[in-house]
Amino acid sequence: MTDEVDSEFKFIADEMLGKLAKWLRAVGYDTVYFAGEGDSALVQQALQEDRIILTRDSHLVERKLARRTLLVKHDEPRKQLKQVISDLKLDVKNGLFTRCLVCNRELLSVKKEHVHDRVPAYTYSTQSKFYECPGCGRIYWPGTHKDSMMEVISSITD
Repeated sequence: MTDEVDSEFKFIADEMLGKLAKWLRAVGYDTVYFAGEGDSALVQQALQEDRIILTRDSHLVERKLARRTLLVKHDEPRKQLKQVISDLKLDVKNGLFTRCLVCNRELLSVKKEHVHDRVPAYTYSTQSKFYECPGCGRIYWPGTHKDSMMEVISSITD
């Protein structure tokens, strides 16, 4: 990691790290997935938004303006997540499942009645807590998918 960072971590993941971006969102970190045009635009966005660049590109890390970067060493998303958590000493317990995995916005708690026609009938009858993304409208609930993700996160952090 180059330079020091604040305690509030915000990331921008390059086009090679889409799955890592999703996992960082799952543990509560504001993570933009950059699929734009070129490294210069990525660096510019990182500077404008005060984000740490996550990349597998060693040449990008060497750029003068890319001050806050972390070179991700692994191809496999679980190993990538483990590296980022370890290198930056991230707290992965307090923000679990607070962000949309798709668009990165913070989720809002919504009343069950609000999602009646927007979730499967079985889900509606068996779940009591629902969350909505104010950006894309996606609905989340603590089902088996969350349990599977928790197993992965626990295996990385234990």
